[in-house]
Amino acid sequence: MDKRRICEHVLFFWVYAVIGWIYEVFLETVVYRWGFSNRGVLFGPWLPVYGFGATVFLLLWYRLIKDKPRKHKLLMLPVIFLLTMATATLIELCTSYLCEWIMGSWPWQTYADYAINFQARIALSPSIRFGIGGVVFLYVIQPLLDRLAAKMKDKAVYIAAAVIVTVLAADLVCVILFR
Repeated sequence: MDKRRICEHVLFFWVYAVIGWIYEVFLETVVYRWGFSNRGVLFGPWLPVYGFGATVFLLLWYRLIKDKPRKHKLLMLPVIFLLTMATATLIELCTSYLCEWIMGSWPWQTYADYAINFQARIALSPSIRFGIGGVVFLYVIQPLLDRLAAKMKDKAVYIAAAVIVTVLAADLVCVILFR
């Protein structure tokens, strides 16, 4: 993978991390009506687990549908749904163990409220939503991001990626120092 493609993936990571944060805040404030709180483990409006998950989807599964005929994409839809659902669920499970090891808990312990769950770390309902989200990411959002990234000059991509990495690193340092 060349330098530009790596930097584009940094941009995609950030976009999906922000989308994940918006999704989680929307669920909490509008759907569940618990009120607003920062749903992330960092200070900023981003959830790196969503960025990481989407990046994994891009690296593993996007090639199965990218630049393929519409009929092929439609036939692959259930496969992409299942692959992204399984991948996101595995990432969520691993992340829960990592968060517990680092912070003593994980942010989504409310999964115990779901009828089908494993140790309140993963649950069927969120896993299905992750599969739907994976389909939306790969079929709708990513083609738009690919077109936007293609229009950007190399220098703009490199600068944007450097700014994002710097801001995320600073946020992580602040969390380590001040939480």
